[in-house]
Amino acid sequence: MFTPSQHDVRRFFCEAYRKHQGNEILTPLEAIARDWIMQHPEYHEGLRDVEEALAADYSVERGQTNPFLHLSMHLSITEQISIDQPPGIRAAFQLLAQRRGSEHEAHHEIMEALGEMIWNAQRSGLPPDGAAYIENIKRRAQG
Repeated sequence: MFTPSQHDVRRFFCEAYRKHQGNEILTPLEAIARDWIMQHPEYHEGLRDVEEALAADYSVERGQTNPFLHLSMHLSITEQISIDQPPGIRAAFQLLAQRRGSEHEAHHEIMEALGEMIWNAQRSGLPPDGAAYIENIKRRAQG
């Protein structure tokens, strides 16, 4: 399993943004990252300088959204949907996106459900519950 460090993740997104700005060839994963970066122009400034990105502090106490965590969650959810893992996420996503009228908005709601699943697993000491995660997303699509 690949477990990149915080700096690896930040370098990856900064490099994808740099390559996009320079009209360079992107890897398939960088192209997906670029697509999400383009949907978040509020993060562009923070992606321009890799050294500043590496030094940035996005602690809860500072009250700032961590753009690298946010973009990483978009990538993770994109991958989950593409391989339908956990089973049912693709259909749940499609339903949620249809109800919200936006794939991007659906991603943001799925992020909340993903965060809840991880928090519940950490609190209980049990593995993440993929079925409960999918049910959470389906409930969001109904509401």
